[in-house]
Amino acid sequence: MKLPSYGDLPAGYDLVGSSRYLLLPVPYDATSTWLKGAAQGPEALLEASTHMELYDIETRTEVYRQGIHTALPPDVRHAPPEEMVRRVQEETGKWLDQGKTVVTVGGEHSVAIGAFYAHAERSPGLSVLQLDAHADMRETYEGSRYNHACVAARMSEKAPLTQVGIRSMDRSEEKKMDPKRTFFACELDQHPDWMEKVVETLGPDVYITLDLDVLDPAVMPSTGTPEPGGLDWYILLQLLKKVFSHRNVVGFDLCELAPLPEHKAPDFLAAKLLYKMLTYHHLYHP
Repeated sequence: MKLPSYGDLPAGYDLVGSSRYLLLPVPYDATSTWLKGAAQGPEALLEASTHMELYDIETRTEVYRQGIHTALPPDVRHAPPEEMVRRVQEETGKWLDQGKTVVTVGGEHSVAIGAFYAHAERSPGLSVLQLDAHADMRETYEGSRYNHACVAARMSEKAPLTQVGIRSMDRSEEKKMDPKRTFFACELDQHPDWMEKVVETLGPDVYITLDLDVLDPAVMPSTGTPEPGGLDWYILLQLLKKVFSHRNVVGFDLCELAPLPEHKAPDFLAAKLLYKMLTYHHLYHP
């Protein structure tokens, strides 16, 4: 399946051999439980990115000059979740072994499990920052351990997990969550230093898994399970900048864009957010 290349970059900056960054699109939403459409998320993000300016005003940089290659997506659209996770893990590992910084572009959040597994294999002592509206700590959901509602549970089995922006969960999930590493959205205003505390919970090497529903649906309505009370654009960027500047981010994913045909702004937001994360990564890990 051929998708647009990210960013409509000038000639030569998307070549696989010379690119520092590798975007792995995974169009998949087989375990989505409410609004379908995340399988179209990677294509919508990539299409929107072709209209994006490549100069970052905040940092006065052009991260695209490091090279950003968009890989072919693995053929998992109709695979069961267990098979999808295995395939994404293999594909991510292949690119990591070639020295690429890999960014997984979902698709529903379950695609992040395989990407994280590949990073965890290669980075002992890795910790995880989950930015999400939902706890995702169910042991199983609808018969699978690899449902999108189980993402954090699977990651927490292999690495310490810090959760930020949570505002929706089942009571059964609470006992699995570390209160010292959980930052509920409704409590953030009570702690002016909450971003510093988030960073303190993280080890030296960090993997970031970002579900776009961490943002408020007023700015990001195009998700499978929108939840009121989320972060805004600049608060999210401020947090990301702190993490990238104080920790070694080895990789990240961006998931759960479920595009709405009549509403293109969220697609562009997702494309721009990915570019900002690449920018921070290069700025602090040149």
